[in-house]
Amino acid sequence: MHVPMRYNSVAETARRWGVTDRAVRKRCSEGRVEGAFLTGKTWNIPEDALPPERKNARRFSDNDLLNTLKEEKDGKVRGGIYHKLQVSLTYSSNHIEGSRLTEDQTRRIFETNTIGTADSVDVDDIVETVNHFRCIDYVIDNAKKALTEDMVKTLHLMLKSGTSDSSITWFRVGGYKLRPNEVGGEATCPPAEVGERMKRLIEGYHSKEKTLEAVVGFHWEFERIHPFQDGNGRVGRLIMLKECLANNIVPFVIGEGSRWHYYRGLKEWTNDKRYLMDTCLSAQDEFREWMRYFLIKE
Repeated sequence: MHVPMRYNSVAETARRWGVTDRAVRKRCSEGRVEGAFLTGKTWNIPEDALPPERKNARRFSDNDLLNTLKEEKDGKVRGGIYHKLQVSLTYSSNHIEGSRLTEDQTRRIFETNTIGTADSVDVDDIVETVNHFRCIDYVIDNAKKALTEDMVKTLHLMLKSGTSDSSITWFRVGGYKLRPNEVGGEATCPPAEVGERMKRLIEGYHSKEKTLEAVVGFHWEFERIHPFQDGNGRVGRLIMLKECLANNIVPFVIGEGSRWHYYRGLKEWTNDKRYLMDTCLSAQDEFREWMRYFLIKE
């Protein structure tokens, strides 16, 4: 049975490709979109049309996802996978740590830099949301660089700058903790040992083949060390994003539905890695759906 070709508008295609309407019209007018044709002044674009390569463009990366994120970030493109990642990861990661902002409020802050509500909100929640957007930009820009302690500290500095914690003398924004802390009721690395433990962790990680299990294992050890006074979970998840992008591994967002599986996975890692790995693999599958929708090759 013959199925007739379906066509999208310029606006629909721009949304799918994560570019501006103007960019779609330009590529159509240059004959670079196969099957596109004009009806009057309106472009009809096959719904399965793929975005053509930009002329004379020097690709930021051979990783199609990282390249797209970089292009959309630099071009301030709305409605693409960069936009979706910013809102979803920032909301989910902050929510795990107790932020009371909703996903819609997080999206509004990203899109308009306003909160858009008369409800009472915690100022730190807003500051850390804006800071987290900047952290993701930093991760994208520096994804290809080798992970270092300075990079980890920079992420913490960016995340916690301007918060109420940053005014506390013993709270070292961008520096390792001075006071002991716990995570989930369990002891973490003593402050005096953090520097050496972090050095060994990063050196050991760089000696391994970069696989999803290596990235997740690094995250578990990072959370066990808990090098900062606060913000460890978010910094740790940002590092996982960076390392996935750096090593052509499909990244993932630990959403609300996976929160308790994620906690259990961290707790059980030494006994059974499958809990945490299965949680991350399921989240990867969701991210793959995003990539398919936005026509990004794995």
